[in-house]
Amino acid sequence: MIAGTVACLLMAVLFLLIGIVFAVFKERAAILISGFNNFPKEKREKYDRLKMSRDMRNLCFSWTGLFFVGGVLSYFISGYIAIIIFIVWLILFFREVHFDTEKAFGKYKKDI
Repeated sequence: MIAGTVACLLMAVLFLLIGIVFAVFKERAAILISGFNNFPKEKREKYDRLKMSRDMRNLCFSWTGLFFVGGVLSYFISGYIAIIIFIVWLILFFREVHFDTEKAFGKYKKDI
């Protein structure tokens, strides 16, 4: 089941590239975070964009590691490990999704 290995490694490369974008552009990359880009400019100024970008970078690098390990294990052990890795990633991903913007970005609000 080489497809699982390839899928995991492609996801690892994708999240590595996204993580690099957040690492290089720092607070300017915060505009790429879904939901935050819909805020008016005045409201965006009230949030710590550097911390947001750093957290997103770390999250993407964590997902890179997860998918890389999944790709290696699915190649050497079993292709079904790739399915498990995708399920784990979906659980981790949906833990980060919030429909309430205050819940999603509340921890990044600056004390003004």
